[in-house]
Amino acid sequence: MANTSSAKKATRKIARRAAINKNRRSRVRTYVRQVEEALASGDKDAAQAAFKAAEPELMRAATKGVMHKNTASRKVSRLAQRLKVLSA
Repeated sequence: MANTSSAKKATRKIARRAAINKNRRSRVRTYVRQVEEALASGDKDAAQAAFKAAEPELMRAATKGVMHKNTASRKVSRLAQRLKVLSA
């Protein structure tokens, strides 16, 4: 347990940031899941709309440090590839 006042404040800050990051990570997963569900159903228009919403969320998560930049880019790339296969 933290003893000094600065250590107590640090634990409060860490808890606050963890909650924010958890919220952002959950939000990203929701958007990605919507794209994957649309791809699974074969609905091209819904998949494109979901992808257009998910891409900025993924990149925002990378900017905010929730996930690595390369991870976000890889996820966007793979979703775009699957969307392209569906539209072809």
